[in-house]
Amino acid sequence: MTDQNSQEYRIDEGMEVTLHFTLKLEDGTVVDSTRDKAPATFQVGDGNLPPGFEHPMKGMTTGESGTFEITPEHAFGQHNPQNVHRIKRDNFGEEPVELGTVMSFADPAGGELPGVISEIDGDMIDVDFNHPLAGRTLTFEVDVLDVKPATTH
Repeated sequence: MTDQNSQEYRIDEGMEVTLHFTLKLEDGTVVDSTRDKAPATFQVGDGNLPPGFEHPMKGMTTGESGTFEITPEHAFGQHNPQNVHRIKRDNFGEEPVELGTVMSFADPAGGELPGVISEIDGDMIDVDFNHPLAGRTLTFEVDVLDVKPATTH
């Protein structure tokens, strides 16, 4: 509860938000949650949360809770078949290759790109580079713990 002298800040641009969240799939499976660890703190618009997650929380204040359905377009995008690549088994060297395994690949810029083994067809292996939650409608449950103006470091 806020006392009479403190200003009640609401979630918007330029605010720092501390919250607990749970992210669930359509069937209720929990994908990510802060409830059993430290709460998450982020600045609205800093890129830590996709805009589709920030937008429904705008206007909320300390002590409020909400449950939002986030469509793929506002979460991690639709599943893009062009992000599935067929790679020769020889390229995997001695590494064991199993369906569903997440492996790290070098992207053209030299960074790391996670890919999931989605099909094994003899000497050819399909690797899916879509975000694991692409194409999924997610339920985003939040408990706002604190909202205050962001301070620049």
